[in-house]
Amino acid sequence: MSLDVSPKLLADAENGQVREEDFVDTVRTSLPYAYTLIAELAGELRSGDAVFADNQTPPPSEHERGQLLRALASDAIRSSLERHFGVGLAFQNCHRVAVFRPEDRGGATHSRFTSTRSQILNQSPEFRDC
Repeated sequence: MSLDVSPKLLADAENGQVREEDFVDTVRTSLPYAYTLIAELAGELRSGDAVFADNQTPPPSEHERGQLLRALASDAIRSSLERHFGVGLAFQNCHRVAVFRPEDRGGATHSRFTSTRSQILNQSPEFRDC
């Protein structure tokens, strides 16, 4: 499972009312590595002038890598984190996640980062099994 959903959140979902804050809190507690990494990158982006902030350090274990992959593979989780942190997320390989200011999505740097060319150039043998 991707998320450790509380009985209350499950009941809320069954009744059709899920507060985004509750969902994001579930993501935070279920996928702490992914949440913390994105939070740190968002803080780095806000504190500087760069167009984006990214992580190029592999996770400490496959457990943390799995958290990151689950967070970014789910449209609901990914979009909730983007709204929560006020960023746009971009992802390459097994761990290179980047945060962009929403207004920079589709710009030259974002387009370059998300291009097929960049994806190919950021491949290496150690990424084949992740």
